[in-house]
Amino acid sequence: MDKFTTLTGVAAPMPLVNIDTDMIIPKVFLKSIARTGFGKNLFDEMRYNRDGTEIEDFVLNKPQYRNAEILIAGDNFGCGSSREHAPWAIADFGIKCVVSTSFADIFFNNCFKNGILPIVLPQEQVDLLMSDAEKGENARMTVDLEAQEITTSDGEVIKFDVDAHRKHCLLEGLDDIGQTMQKKAAIDAFEAKASAERPWV
Repeated sequence: MDKFTTLTGVAAPMPLVNIDTDMIIPKVFLKSIARTGFGKNLFDEMRYNRDGTEIEDFVLNKPQYRNAEILIAGDNFGCGSSREHAPWAIADFGIKCVVSTSFADIFFNNCFKNGILPIVLPQEQVDLLMSDAEKGENARMTVDLEAQEITTSDGEVIKFDVDAHRKHCLLEGLDDIGQTMQKKAAIDAFEAKASAERPWV
């Protein structure tokens, strides 16, 4: 998993509330357990017409937001089913940070396991970031995880909270497997001792 330290990029405004995981990545695309290849179908039913052509007024199809790395979203983002494909699709598209007033718990947890920083802020601060994002690609925000700050294109600073352990894992690029591998020496020692003591196992 890539480390998340400081991110400066375009923020896409998506004020819709209750965006569920089926809207993020429809179930018809859940045909692989690889973490890549889902970005092209992110928000598929909102991005494309039935004939496969793009819906021009969808935010991520607009030229100024095609390379967005930050998503400013409406309340209750990531609700619905627990599919981990949802953060996979978001990450594969290139979005590394999602800001909302609230997230569904499972989606929120899955974000951290896939290198995405989900940030919860009060409505008035989300509204401020939404307005800043609506300025387009010249309005670039900076998300500083170490300082726990978002800086708008106008230089306004917004502080955010994040669990200390999850912050550490993002800064170091550690998913669940990475955290386990940090204990490799202790695991190897335990297995060697166990094998010596119980060779019949």
